[in-house]
Amino acid sequence: MTDEATRRRALQIAAGVAAVSAISTAASAAPPDVVGVWKLVAARTTDPSGKVVAVPYGPRGMGIVSLTSDGRMMAVLVDGRSKLPDGTTREYSSYCGNYTFDGSTLITTVDANSDPKRFSVPQVRKVRFQGDLMILVPPPGEANGVKLDRELTWEKISPVSL
Repeated sequence: MTDEATRRRALQIAAGVAAVSAISTAASAAPPDVVGVWKLVAARTTDPSGKVVAVPYGPRGMGIVSLTSDGRMMAVLVDGRSKLPDGTTREYSSYCGNYTFDGSTLITTVDANSDPKRFSVPQVRKVRFQGDLMILVPPPGEANGVKLDRELTWEKISPVSL
């Protein structure tokens, strides 16, 4: 092989390695796939010290969220206990709209909901993944002057949306 042919071959190999590396980097940089149907598996509200102060939707929270590949979503959440303790109001929430997801933030522009006051602005959720679970974190809330953080943990039950 001539020096020129060896040089050409080395450049071809280098170009191939660079292409594979670029494809691998692009694949790992792609946002996780949120499309599908997810069920609520856990929910918690914590105070600034990290102490759990409430369990949203009660000890038997039920929820489902469906996210389509064309940017549409719907969510329904409820306290799933068949009977609530006296004086307890059943938590319930539902909304739908168009969403965007950039890999770390899910933003839904709500167009129908169960509580117009609560869902009058885009719903912003920070998103992180732990294994097969998706954890949605809404902006902090406040109760009696104390900042509270809420997390809703979802498990994918279908890669196909409703």
